[in-house]
Amino acid sequence: MRTFDTATRSDWIIDRSLRGIIRTALALPYERRVRWFGAMIERGVAPLSGYRKRAEEQVAMIWPDLPRAEVLRIARGCCNNFGRTMIEGYSRGEYTRQLEKTEPQGAGLAAVAEAKAEGRPVLFVTGHFGNHDAPRHVLNRLGYSIGGIYKPISNPYFNEHYLTTIEDVSGPVFPIDRDGMAGFMRLLKEGGMGTMLFDVRVTKYPKIPFLGQPAHTSTGLGAIALKTGALIVPYFGTRQPDGLSFAVDVEEPVGLTTPEQIMRDVTDRLEARIEANPEQYFWVHRRWG
Repeated sequence: MRTFDTATRSDWIIDRSLRGIIRTALALPYERRVRWFGAMIERGVAPLSGYRKRAEEQVAMIWPDLPRAEVLRIARGCCNNFGRTMIEGYSRGEYTRQLEKTEPQGAGLAAVAEAKAEGRPVLFVTGHFGNHDAPRHVLNRLGYSIGGIYKPISNPYFNEHYLTTIEDVSGPVFPIDRDGMAGFMRLLKEGGMGTMLFDVRVTKYPKIPFLGQPAHTSTGLGAIALKTGALIVPYFGTRQPDGLSFAVDVEEPVGLTTPEQIMRDVTDRLEARIEANPEQYFWVHRRWG
């Protein structure tokens, strides 16, 4: 990641442009804001930045027999969801209020309640699907404090204000560096709850099949769970047809086996979500390289 000392003028220009777009969006009423920002990313930013092309290429790689029209539908839907997710994060209190009536469901809820009562750590896992922060908001409302771990954005100007969208939601957040990981481990060892997005390409780790294609997948999540004895619980926030509300599913825990098998198991859970709603996956990020 670049620092303010090594940032380029291009970083500054991109950040100022994005700040302007975000300020414009935040001046709109919430529902109109989310719809407008999703459409703006889908129709303007994504085609110009190459995001939509990347999404199309990755969708076609995974499902080579899909008709071209369906590939485009999924790629455009992905870019729209990406935009909505981004502005929902910046909307903070309004986004939280949007989720006030959302009740989580799933076989994992009872296990999470039991773990909390016993003081056992819980490691929630999810992927870049729907709005991955929706479950954290909803569970926080029900009394669960859930810390997070994040990968800083390479543009330091943008990262500075992006960080505010994940702080103050539920529990502390830690950068994915040595000190941050130490803090996250400490949180779990003390019986706390944390969440991680695991579908990030890290080349030093082995390749695990993801949607039929090998993808470098960090086994760190599995190692952390085994070291702390944490309950591993996949959860997902799936955007509903109105484009504004979510279904929050807290799934049955994954067994504590080996780091690689744990990652295969959580990958299976994410694959099922993507296959049901492919346009809600973040095809814009380089999962396969």
